[in-house]
Amino acid sequence: MRNVFAGISGLLFGLGLIAGGMTDSAKVKAFLDLFGAWDPSLALVMGGAIAVGVWAFAVARRRKRSWTGEPMELPAITLIDGRLIAGGVLFGIGWGIGGFCPGPALVAMGSGLGAAWLFVAAMVAGMWLHDRFLAAR
Repeated sequence: MRNVFAGISGLLFGLGLIAGGMTDSAKVKAFLDLFGAWDPSLALVMGGAIAVGVWAFAVARRRKRSWTGEPMELPAITLIDGRLIAGGVLFGIGWGIGGFCPGPALVAMGSGLGAAWLFVAAMVAGMWLHDRFLAAR
């Protein structure tokens, strides 16, 4: 049952990314171009995602078990430190340069988009480098 919920969740997430335009790197770059041809439409997509997330986390906090019967595992650490800020900055730089973040890149990669394949390859290389050199510290 767990895999069924995971599959349905992933399908809904991917369809939402496609419908919201998050898999179109040109649209994402236009959203990030505040001083050029700015396209604010993705702000509505992000606002909707935040609203759903706030509601979902509020419900999850009150539950001991998930719908599949597994224990709820919500993050306990709320510390904002230099590593978190540096990670956010690196994420933003990658998003601005590539026009993708990880979820939409994987969805776009599934459609055969070459730029998404390149982005995911670079993302995986970055994860490997992190695990190889930084996580060991």
